[in-house]
Amino acid sequence: MLFLYNLVISIAGFFLKIVALFSPKIKLFIDGRKNVFSILEEKIKATDKTIWFHSASLGEYEQGLPVIEKIKEKYPLHKIVVTFFSPSGYEVRKNNTVADVTIYLPLDTKKNAKRFLKLVHPEKAFFIKYEFWLNYLKELETSKTPTYLISGIFRDSQMFFKWYGGFYRKALKAFTYFFVQNESSKQKIEAIGFNNVIVSGDTRFDRVNAILERDNSLDYIEKFKNNQTTIVIGSSWPKDEALIAEYINQAPDDVKFIIAPHNIKTEQISNLKSQITKSSVLFSEKNNLDLSNYSVFIIDTIGLLTKIYSYGTIAYVGGGFGNPGIHNILEPATFGIPIIIGPNFSNFAEAVELVKLKGCTVISNSDELKNSFDQLINDENFLKEKGQICKSYIQDNTGATNSIMKIVS
Repeated sequence: MLFLYNLVISIAGFFLKIVALFSPKIKLFIDGRKNVFSILEEKIKATDKTIWFHSASLGEYEQGLPVIEKIKEKYPLHKIVVTFFSPSGYEVRKNNTVADVTIYLPLDTKKNAKRFLKLVHPEKAFFIKYEFWLNYLKELETSKTPTYLISGIFRDSQMFFKWYGGFYRKALKAFTYFFVQNESSKQKIEAIGFNNVIVSGDTRFDRVNAILERDNSLDYIEKFKNNQTTIVIGSSWPKDEALIAEYINQAPDDVKFIIAPHNIKTEQISNLKSQITKSSVLFSEKNNLDLSNYSVFIIDTIGLLTKIYSYGTIAYVGGGFGNPGIHNILEPATFGIPIIIGPNFSNFAEAVELVKLKGCTVISNSDELKNSFDQLINDENFLKEKGQICKSYIQDNTGATNSIMKIVS
């Protein structure tokens, strides 16, 4: 089976080069890996001490960041190497300040895994949430490198739990410890013979809780809000925006809206703006304008949403009308504001839990959206109650990073 795995990886690598001729995203995937080894040869010496973190994409990087920061603090003389599999993670965080080297992870061939680990020679290796690359794990096990899975989550659908997944189960022997998010994951991994597992929780809670300690002020958002009720729509998709625009157009005049779409391409932004009849302004055109005169502020740039949530009275988090589902609801929750989402959320444990706790409301059509917004706007006690549920949920689930650090350091 391992032979077939390696064959599939090799074939995939070949076809991805062809697809890259037609897909900008896959081109980034291929081109970004061309100079990985030369970068490592340049930036890491044989005498350097290193620690390696791997994340699939942006979400996993953000999830692992509290541990990366603690490790950097604990081992200030070590070089931190961060790898990404996906362009959507690498391109956004390639200039981060916590890592000494940030690169794409070469495809998981035997040759690449051996060469990568020889150049990086990590004292410790961390995989965030998932991404179980068999050749890398085999090399880590052979070299007896302490290897950890942090914020791991296991589901019945994964290969490890299938009758034909023996070669995948064998790869898990590389891990020194599994730090998992919940008891269900612990039981699943123990059932296939691994007892080196600890329920530490989800480091994302530590990450979002730490947001409260930083400066989240944005003077132009302050001017736009002008002390009025403000609904923040984060990471919206067209299906979200159609419902939101309908509500905005008939909403009370003293309610303001900030929309940070998932897709900020010009065509998408123009389409969104054309649906809104109230006065709206784009982030890109905000200079020299009196923002307090506008009802809708459309953020046609990236990297600001977390801070913008701090100004919200209510948050609507997009993605719930498509696949794979909703975006990050923990960021608005940490600011203690109630959250509204679309119906596709069942694959996100934090959303399931917050819906159960009634801090997060699920809507499936425009009438439900209107009723939910109106009740929160018109009932201050109800608004505060929902917001407090969200805030308490974050605070009650922090501490995963400290649990992990007690063992790995």
